[in-house]
Amino acid sequence: MTRRRKLIVFGALAGLFAVLGVGQAVLDAATQAQTVRAPRFEVDPMWPKPLPNQWILGSAIGVGIDSKDHVFIIHRGDSTLDQRTEAGAAANPPIASCCRAAPPVIEFDPEGNVVNAWGGPGTGYTWPRSNHGLALDNKDNVWIGGNGTGDTHLLKFTHDGKLLQQFSQAGLPYNSSSKTSFGRVAKVAFDVAANEAYLADGYSHKRVAVIDMTTGAMKRLWGAYGNVPSDSNYGPYNPDAPLIPQFRTPVHCAEPSVDGLIYVCDRPNDRIQVFQKDGKFVKEVRIAPRTLGDGSVWDIAFSRDPQQTYLYLADGKNEKIYVMDRKSLEILTSFGGGGRQPGQFFGVHSIVTDTKGNIYTTETYEGKRLQKFVYKGVGSVKRDQGVVWPKR
Repeated sequence: MTRRRKLIVFGALAGLFAVLGVGQAVLDAATQAQTVRAPRFEVDPMWPKPLPNQWILGSAIGVGIDSKDHVFIIHRGDSTLDQRTEAGAAANPPIASCCRAAPPVIEFDPEGNVVNAWGGPGTGYTWPRSNHGLALDNKDNVWIGGNGTGDTHLLKFTHDGKLLQQFSQAGLPYNSSSKTSFGRVAKVAFDVAANEAYLADGYSHKRVAVIDMTTGAMKRLWGAYGNVPSDSNYGPYNPDAPLIPQFRTPVHCAEPSVDGLIYVCDRPNDRIQVFQKDGKFVKEVRIAPRTLGDGSVWDIAFSRDPQQTYLYLADGKNEKIYVMDRKSLEILTSFGGGGRQPGQFFGVHSIVTDTKGNIYTTETYEGKRLQKFVYKGVGSVKRDQGVVWPKR
């Protein structure tokens, strides 16, 4: 080969390598644009363990964690199980050897074993017509609300299900300005230092209500943007219309953070609103704003690092969990997807984290289950992870 031909070949190869290098750089940049550093999770398809006594769950609409990382759920067994097809053993007379509704409140240990179960109508209190939401306070007491007709009260039990207090009475008129009754409370959260409980109040009222944890006395309340709450009917949500100045029902969560902010789930308005403790509006973000019907903002939990760096948002209509930067409210990544297999969701309704950073979710409607997502540390993940199945 002549010197000139060698130079031509060398130049061509150099050009090819340059093109390949540019192409690889473009590919790397595109890959980086599709990934982000965020908490990573894997579903644990073996958790929890099978329920005893041929129990089955109804719509699972609340989840909480106690001081020992025991997981509590509440579900609607008696109201949603069809005795003809699911709970034959509970029919009168029985039509099969299987199955029967589990008690409304079930406690699991960290290994997924059932260690206790209780709940339902009793003496000295009115069990909700449709129980909804469950939370454990700093003394491991269990608080339960309801979203059935006439559920204008709130219940507080010991860890093992003994009644401590009933706040307000059932069957009172709905009024978002009321300081003596509630309006179908969706969820309860706590500011222990201030001895205050924050109520997402809720399915009839359109407000956040703050009560004294000991007496149940109303301390303050507010609507969207910190406005005086109104029961006005603004009609169905329209993603192309101006944002309305009030919450729509249900107001589905009101979660205090370590730095004194309150994150509120304005579920059918597809938005999170953030407030100071006194109800002063701080900011908002819209999530999947073209979501209609049930809305996209169902429940919130925080990461367990001291700064609560991340916010986890359950979206039961689009069937995914969003991992967000808590302070900026930027969505970093999401996982999940619609379906009935482990790691998928059908009506993902409630979410909580344990001290190790693991996530637990419950599913309503026909989802009827509890799932665990194991925290795997912070690392590089895709913007949309899909089902976070365990790696082999």
